[in-house]
Amino acid sequence: MEERRTALVTGGSGGIGRATACRLAEMGYGVMIHYAKNRHAAEETAEECRRSGVPVWTVQADIADPTQAEQMFAQIRGKCGRLDVCVCNAGITEDGLAVTMADEAFCRVVDTNLTGTFRCIREAAKIMLRRRYGRIVVISSIVGLHGNPGQINYAASKAGAIGMTKTLAKELAGRGITVNAVAPGMIDTEMTRVLPEHVRENALRSIPAGAFGKAEDVAAAVGFLASDAAGYITGQVLGVDGGMGC
Repeated sequence: MEERRTALVTGGSGGIGRATACRLAEMGYGVMIHYAKNRHAAEETAEECRRSGVPVWTVQADIADPTQAEQMFAQIRGKCGRLDVCVCNAGITEDGLAVTMADEAFCRVVDTNLTGTFRCIREAAKIMLRRRYGRIVVISSIVGLHGNPGQINYAASKAGAIGMTKTLAKELAGRGITVNAVAPGMIDTEMTRVLPEHVRENALRSIPAGAFGKAEDVAAAVGFLASDAAGYITGQVLGVDGGMGC
């Protein structure tokens, strides 16, 4: 009997991360749910995933801290012994106009969203190389493709994540490992619900589909890229944006 495949979802405590973890659980993966601070929310995600009858674990780490990131992957090796799918979803925002943004605000976002993602894909790749199989999916953003006023740090981090995706795809393609990115547009999550109403209205007018997306829309794209059906797809950026990026 084939050993069950295992997936890691960083930032799995809510929103896109939770929907993605649940999607992978439905697909039969054992799921490792990473969280930075909100243990209660991560456990809620875990409970939802367990309804699919798969093994589920939670793991805490600040991926902006190299020691904590390294310890997280040591736990994954110890608990799972393998890693077949790594979804790099963890990210933060700290918005402000470029001319008034402090260095610290820029660096905090880049340290988590870009450098933290680098640490995760590097360590995941090391595990996957042993089996010559793996799926790495990086959650970028439409902001990384087109920019957005007030988010120079976030846009830089998400654009950089796309560059890393394309580079790593070329490095690992011959080893049975695919690396792709998903670029969500305006998705109805806690992060977007707190935006001022006029910002949400302006965003809605820019979406040809006429509605915000759901976290499950992004999760479905991740599920496809994580599947065997996507084995010949690598180095790509899949927009899930209702046409915003057209």
